[in-house]
Amino acid sequence: MALSAMNMPGTAQHFLECGIEDCERNCQHYCNPCHLELCEQCRNEHLKSPENKDHEVVLYQQRKWQLPIEKCKIHRNKEVDLLCKECQVPLCSKCTTLRHHQGHTFLDLEAIYSEKFSLCQEEINKIQEYFLPTSQDLKKEIQEDATEIKKIMNILRAFMKADADSLKSLVDEVVSENMKQLDQIENSLLRDLKTQDKAFSDYITYLQDLVKEFHGHLSSTKPQKLISITSERLKIQPIPETTKPVTPEFTAGQYSKEDVTKLLGRINVPIVKREGRKIKEINSSTIMKDSTKQTKQNAQKSNVKQTLSLSSSVTKVREFKVPGVNIVCHISLDQPGRLWVSNLLSNLVQTDLQGNQLQKIETSGGNGYHTVTQDGDLIFTVGNKKVINRITQDSNITEFIKTEDWNPLSIHSSHINGDLLVGMVKDREGKVTRYNKTGKELQNIHRDNKGQGLYSYPFYITENINGDICTSEYEKAVVVVNKSGQHRFSYKGQGSVFRPYGICTDVLGHILVCDLYNVHLLDQDGEFLSLLLTPHQVSSPVSVCVDDENNLYVGQSGNNTVKVSSLTFCP
Repeated sequence: MALSAMNMPGTAQHFLECGIEDCERNCQHYCNPCHLELCEQCRNEHLKSPENKDHEVVLYQQRKWQLPIEKCKIHRNKEVDLLCKECQVPLCSKCTTLRHHQGHTFLDLEAIYSEKFSLCQEEINKIQEYFLPTSQDLKKEIQEDATEIKKIMNILRAFMKADADSLKSLVDEVVSENMKQLDQIENSLLRDLKTQDKAFSDYITYLQDLVKEFHGHLSSTKPQKLISITSERLKIQPIPETTKPVTPEFTAGQYSKEDVTKLLGRINVPIVKREGRKIKEINSSTIMKDSTKQTKQNAQKSNVKQTLSLSSSVTKVREFKVPGVNIVCHISLDQPGRLWVSNLLSNLVQTDLQGNQLQKIETSGGNGYHTVTQDGDLIFTVGNKKVINRITQDSNITEFIKTEDWNPLSIHSSHINGDLLVGMVKDREGKVTRYNKTGKELQNIHRDNKGQGLYSYPFYITENINGDICTSEYEKAVVVVNKSGQHRFSYKGQGSVFRPYGICTDVLGHILVCDLYNVHLLDQDGEFLSLLLTPHQVSSPVSVCVDDENNLYVGQSGNNTVKVSSLTFCP
């Protein structure tokens, strides 16, 4: 009883064929005793056989897990298939006759194994669907908090520096005024002292002249000259009066570090109880137990025959032709039961799900160049005029946004917040620009963290449920960035040639992209899951979209037909 790779979790979905030789129909049932995959027809034939009439045949999803082959260590030719209830030891049927097992109860090991396997699968499901995403969300929240803390700290630093610079400016101003006043006092005192200095220079000259005069009288040979000196003449002028300068005094400021702190402010950490992060509760809505979620846990690579044929997970609902177009280049979901479809000739046609034309508009757009807003307005790009137009529900066409010197290519209206995501190109370089509902530019996504250009020709564009922006680069790759514009991953197909065109996401966050041959299914992190449609089921798929009911719409470049299928994921 070999355990197939189909029973091991963690790999991508592949659809199973019937296990009966030469039967290529899809597996729907499972015979538990035979461990055989069966289609509906082969199931009926299997149960018709007398030796199989009592076999337990169930839906494949409800199968018992196959017990791995293990030889008994005592009886080498026997396989372990029982469990001793008292000893809790696996053993073979022959071991039951051993003396130390006499009177014990023996259980079917395969039934126990299947039960334990299912329990482990449930725990894996909980981990993958709740504990891991919740932990990753909390980790991301912590990282975002760290980024926010850095921003806040930088803002506080800027405030503190500005406050200090302001105080420094006031200090410089006061010092400058004091210096100016000191200069004025100094100049006034020096002028006064200079006047006094001149007065004494003049007085000294006067005294020296007087001494010379008296010496002249004393040395004269004429007595009359000395006798003629009057008492008035002998009277010496008094020494000039002077004043000592009064220098200014400096009264030092009285301040402390606390005074400066009051002026500049201080850092305060609020004394509050730190609030715990909210952890979302585990519940039935978190751990989805329907067939869609079970796919992610139970879908495996298998050693049974694999096929890329249409299986029960993509069930055809209808198909219809769209009048007024020759091929279906792009599909935008309108109100329930209506679509907008465009072709290479830039004809825009509104149609119902029966193929009845409701409106037709001739434009000059491109491939992924139109979208419908949350308000029901049609938005489309006109690349050669570098504008984005709006058509309201009353058929009024207005010029909504001018894109300057960039040519708008693809456009998508966010289902999260109504923003418009526009893929543009200029001089062989591309970018994605985000606008709000009023047409205000909010964000430009151009390069990655290493400065390398992310886009060259963003052909089609969409948004995932987590805010990721997904674009198909013309005949190159699928490029996915987060809502902040940081590159998350690029998907380049499963072979040597990958030419991505239409792209969309579903209600579970899967990414679906056409490559003219198949429709690729990726998970939210870019892991390849499966090929949903292949060339013999659809003619050159070029456009794709999924509605809220998980109905898949595929437009073809080989004709004007839209194929509608119900999209489910079965193990």
